[in-house]
Amino acid sequence: MSFFSILFALLIEQARPLKDENFLHTQVRNALSWTVRQLDTGQTSHARLTWVVVILVPAVLTALVHWALLIWLGWIAAVIWNVAILYLTLGFRQFSHHFTDIRDALDAGDEDAARGLLAQWMQIDASDLPRSEIVRQVIAHSVLNAHRCVFGVFAWYSLLSGLGLGPAGAVMYRMAEYFSALAKRPASPHALLLSPALRDYVAVWWHRVDWIPARLTAMGFAFVGSFEDAIDRWRKYEAAMPGDNDGIVLAATAGAVHIGLTEVDLQNAAPAPRLGHLRAIVGLVWRTVVMWMVVLVLLSLARLLG
Repeated sequence: MSFFSILFALLIEQARPLKDENFLHTQVRNALSWTVRQLDTGQTSHARLTWVVVILVPAVLTALVHWALLIWLGWIAAVIWNVAILYLTLGFRQFSHHFTDIRDALDAGDEDAARGLLAQWMQIDASDLPRSEIVRQVIAHSVLNAHRCVFGVFAWYSLLSGLGLGPAGAVMYRMAEYFSALAKRPASPHALLLSPALRDYVAVWWHRVDWIPARLTAMGFAFVGSFEDAIDRWRKYEAAMPGDNDGIVLAATAGAVHIGLTEVDLQNAAPAPRLGHLRAIVGLVWRTVVMWMVVLVLLSLARLLG
């Protein structure tokens, strides 16, 4: 069931990608904002309750619907439910168009347009960035988006689906990722205000939720890229910056395609990314997707034969 659910969800997402501002995601954001305003009082106990309501309650409800469909309507209805949830939680095309637009601008030699697109995407000042730094930022941001929007969802969906919980893992991971991103936003008149206690609690639990997926993504990049270099960069980065999930993903990526992405890479004089490495990153990501699908097929066959 996991293999076909992910396959169909990916195909639909490629053919009909969700817009950045779609009705369902807007309703989820509104519900999250309402919950935070009602429950966040600045106390650690209320921060814990807020996290449970925002992250675990939707995941549990998703699993209950999965079980109800499986029991009353059969496995086909459950697969359709899985595909629908994965379609809503996967986000390949939600970031890939930014990557493509910046790459096309660099291909055309229009670095000013590339800087403008990068600034709009990442919400940073990119006006003084040299070409190599533009490429490095695009690669780093794209890889992290691929991890959070694709491989992290794959990991938790596969883990909990194997336990009979259906797509609950995909919902849990993406809600945790979104809540973490919300907690990291700088204060502004229009931003949702989170208490320090809630921000800290969300950050701690996002690190825990992302710990396994980050290492699975790094391992996947190592398998489909330069394995020894990826593992070596991963090991060196974790020794220098322990506990940084994003850094581990970037370090493995850098080693897989022989470039410098992290601070540790730059200190060791790793080669600067060039325009051609953007295509190498696309190949790395898609080979990892194929590897995930092959692993799911093998697991499904082992379950059937066992």
